[in-house]
Amino acid sequence: MTGLCDRLTVLRRPNRQSPFLSGVFMAGHSAPAGSGRRPTHVRYAVVLVTTLMAVLLYLDRFCVGFAVDYIREDLGLSQRHISWFLSAFFWSYALAQVPSGWLSDRFGARGMLTAYILSWSFFTAMIGLVYTLPLLLVMRLGCGLGQAGAYPTSAGAVSKWVPFAARGTASGVISFGGRCGAALAPITTAWLIVLFVPLGTPVAFEAGQVLDAGRLAARLAPAESDEKPVGTVPSAAGDHVWSLLSGDERRVVAKLAADHRRLEREQRRLELTSPAERPGVEASDAAARTASIESEDDAALLAALNRLIASDVDLYDGEAFRDVNLVREALSTLGRIEHGEPVTSDERRRFHRLLLEGAFPGELGKLYTRGWRPVMVVYGLAGLFVAALYWLLVRNRPEEHPSVNSAERELIARGRPATAPGPYGRPGRVPMRRLVTSRSMWLICVMQVGTNVGWLFLVTWLPRYLIDVHRLPILQRGLLASIPPLVGIVGMLAGGPLTDALTARFGVRWGRRLPMMVTRFTAAFGYGLALWLSTFTGDSVLASPWAFTLAFSIVAFSTDMGTASSWAYMQDVGGRYVGSILGWGNMWGNLGAAVSPLVYDYFLGEHPAVGDWNNMFLVCLAAFVVAGLCGLGVDATRAIAPADESDGAVQGRAGPAERHS
Repeated sequence: MTGLCDRLTVLRRPNRQSPFLSGVFMAGHSAPAGSGRRPTHVRYAVVLVTTLMAVLLYLDRFCVGFAVDYIREDLGLSQRHISWFLSAFFWSYALAQVPSGWLSDRFGARGMLTAYILSWSFFTAMIGLVYTLPLLLVMRLGCGLGQAGAYPTSAGAVSKWVPFAARGTASGVISFGGRCGAALAPITTAWLIVLFVPLGTPVAFEAGQVLDAGRLAARLAPAESDEKPVGTVPSAAGDHVWSLLSGDERRVVAKLAADHRRLEREQRRLELTSPAERPGVEASDAAARTASIESEDDAALLAALNRLIASDVDLYDGEAFRDVNLVREALSTLGRIEHGEPVTSDERRRFHRLLLEGAFPGELGKLYTRGWRPVMVVYGLAGLFVAALYWLLVRNRPEEHPSVNSAERELIARGRPATAPGPYGRPGRVPMRRLVTSRSMWLICVMQVGTNVGWLFLVTWLPRYLIDVHRLPILQRGLLASIPPLVGIVGMLAGGPLTDALTARFGVRWGRRLPMMVTRFTAAFGYGLALWLSTFTGDSVLASPWAFTLAFSIVAFSTDMGTASSWAYMQDVGGRYVGSILGWGNMWGNLGAAVSPLVYDYFLGEHPAVGDWNNMFLVCLAAFVVAGLCGLGVDATRAIAPADESDGAVQGRAGPAERHS
């Protein structure tokens, strides 16, 4: 095994490194005086494989945010159920932070993080195999438990493998991996879902895929001349489909539409009825709905839809479907048809199916719903590779790694201020008394809560916003939803060198404090910009989805730029308890993330209007303002970990950071 590790790392001989990487991990130091040897570069491999872990971490965490509409349809869930599903992860993730961080402190990063990767990958794969809401929630809770130890363990590894002066940069690189995963999640998930619904997939509607037969019929059939329009009325696409139905099919659809409109009038009357009269009215209404549900006319409607799908007659009409939101595949097929290119009968039937479900999104199930399950299994299997790679390349401490020479060990240990607790020594119990009495730690906790309340929207419900407000098709929606996390990557990479440079210039206190404070205020500005853009309507470029994507990108860039400084703060004050202390801060932050979907649902409900989205944006703005005010009070010169208990590891000498502390 040791020989295999040596061949994989290829780190016994010094390698030429880019100036950027040298600046990141050499931290401005040459080989230790008198060593006579150049340091090896194992620390590069440790940070890079941990970054790969972070990519998978966020890919598995947020892939469900894009697949959630298909999960909801497949399992017959309500929006409230989906809110609990999204929230479940963060409850277990938050509450397991401190225990999992302490386990890593006690038993080492190598074994614990390998186990964490395997566990959350297993539960991710299992999400694709369950068919009930309780099991879905159990698997999502399991994902949270598995992922809880990832970042606390990574922070502990950084404190042992990276020189003090480069902690912020290394933390930023690892967090950069997480944001890469968040950015890849919507793109990769959208692509895989389409991939797992190949051309040969049956396109006929099945019984459960007509989600609301009465409402669909009411969108197709014209109202009687003496009937006042109420509730659902036909659309241009509905009129066109109605014109293609046979006489018998029209009679069935008209009957279903009449029943639906009558029930809508009954519902309106119920809303105006006094509470004392409601029981009898509600019973009558329930009986009528039951009769409608049990009607055999639903089967006739289903047969009519499938006849239209299988018809050789072109279902598309440019004027009727002008405002319909089509997926990218349907748009591609349409382009070929309009250019006179030949399409096969299978391609035409598939186009008809996508055309109908695009015209009636609330009434008809989606073809791509069949594709989300294998995507979860693929993500789960990817974890096996990452876990094996981490086990092969990483050791708990530099002196345990067969490829690390003494020069690299000395380089890693140099520059730690005398006031900063060391990362070595066997940890005892979690220092809870020091945690709960630290003013800075509580400010960090509140800052994390506010940050997650404001940021989580970008990686959970942004796709829903893009389809509800801007009506974007699946692949374009995936592209725009991925842009803010991609922009955040730039902020993440810049945030690490920024906090390290500020620390060298102004000392540890302001070097950590300034990035936390300023970036939260600029994130609040991003939501303020989104609120301003919502005042524009019509064809204005300022009302386009691209303009809103710019505002959300400011939020992502700012949030991620401040992440490295908060990680570095935990390492500055954590000593050999970095995993436990970062876990404590992450716990509070993810409690904020756990309640965020419920807060969002409170303001949005099932069918949010633009004003409802704006109210939610205002809450996110306020959360970032509170987070910025908390960042102003953080002091990284006050250690939380107990005094060092040396176990014979090389201890660092005071460097420039100490003089500025």
